[in-house]
Amino acid sequence: MSSRRDFIQKAGMAGMGIAGSWMAAYAETAEEFRQLKEQAEYQPPQIFNMCGYAAPKLETVRIGFVGIGNRGIGAVARMNKIEGVEIKGLCDLRPERVKLANDMVTATGHHPELYHTDPEAWKKMCERKDIDLIYILTPWSLHTPIALFSMNHDKHVCVEVPAGKTLKDLWALVETSEKTRKHCMMVENCCYDFFEMTTLNMARQGYFGEIVHGEGAYIHPLSELLFSKDRFYQMWELEEYAARRGNLYPTHGLGPVCQVMNINRGDKMDFLVSVSTHDFTLGNQARELAAQDDFYKGYAGRSYNGNMNTSVIRTNGGKSITVQFDISSIRPYTRNYLISGSKGIAQKYPEPGRFANSDQWMDEKEVKELMEQFQPELVRKIGELAKKIGGHGGMDFLMDWRTIDCLRNGLRLDQDVYDAALWSSIAPLSAWSIANRSNPITVPDFTRGSWKKNAPVDISLMTGGNTGIK
Repeated sequence: MSSRRDFIQKAGMAGMGIAGSWMAAYAETAEEFRQLKEQAEYQPPQIFNMCGYAAPKLETVRIGFVGIGNRGIGAVARMNKIEGVEIKGLCDLRPERVKLANDMVTATGHHPELYHTDPEAWKKMCERKDIDLIYILTPWSLHTPIALFSMNHDKHVCVEVPAGKTLKDLWALVETSEKTRKHCMMVENCCYDFFEMTTLNMARQGYFGEIVHGEGAYIHPLSELLFSKDRFYQMWELEEYAARRGNLYPTHGLGPVCQVMNINRGDKMDFLVSVSTHDFTLGNQARELAAQDDFYKGYAGRSYNGNMNTSVIRTNGGKSITVQFDISSIRPYTRNYLISGSKGIAQKYPEPGRFANSDQWMDEKEVKELMEQFQPELVRKIGELAKKIGGHGGMDFLMDWRTIDCLRNGLRLDQDVYDAALWSSIAPLSAWSIANRSNPITVPDFTRGSWKKNAPVDISLMTGGNTGIK
């Protein structure tokens, strides 16, 4: 302890207060401390404001997919049904997954090049001149490097959540998107769930009054899947929960709340406080499995992320957001979506969603009338079709269709690289707060002040263009 204390003093951190304290608690070596200090202080000048940016129209959006796993095959299937899309490349380490996707798309007239086996085969696909968009559905550790490489090779990017694991990764995404003027959209599908979109429309029309507080979560019992030998390739997601601590998957609950509360577009996150329980589930499960199967002996005796993480965020405008994360407790699935305003409240989970503008919840008939009155035009236009095509009740398809329609018509996307960076940053920020006995941690401003003038997400513009369905 004395050597670390001496190092901190020599590094000139005495005046940094809590910042020095949390970094000292999180870093074990001088080099780690130096890197954390750099990440905490780093704020480069803005090269170009990507919020509201509309890229030149693409008559046909030519796509390459990296990662044909659990999420990847669904994304290929959805894009296969959208007009104005040409699937040019399919990439996965496993040739059988590439073949599965290829058999699907060749039946509808696509003739993609196939990339597999070589761990860096994706680079060959991303270097091609005849691809406009790279869709990334790999394990988390590959999200940032593939996105950076793609943008630097003149490609727009759709990347699964989270967009990056460290502040260094996230700043790199921001700077590269600004430099190349290529979209980096984190495909946060929950922003396109029908209830969330409807409440966004209600908020824009002033139904809730001044939005005061929001809540979101990802509470989903996944421990059986995490230990499955077949679900996650090379057990990659279990490895994430063994290696890291904090709110590791914040964006499903956080994204829709941020859009309603105009985060990055009129307000910004100020600081975060995060608390985690110990792990009471994953370690025990690993030991039980190891007693029956030698395969799991390498997972027994390791420490894992705690069951429940609760992170509380205060905004510059004096509002609050709560985000929770738990994938190992036995609880029904919930995203705890809640929007609380000065004149009303919306809450989803348990389903169906409900509303109140007094101290009593509205009855079923009133809720139905509100949902119809404020149904967004995009949902009205293709919502029923999206439900039939599928993907988490249709929100996945709605997201993909909307993204392609924006690219084909030269419209700004509903999510930009600043959203991707900010929403993903909750994971490392929560880890740092936990390591410092849950002291507050300053949230970086990835917009570098542009939040003051950036226009809010305008759901009235999501009317749907000329892109059809096959």
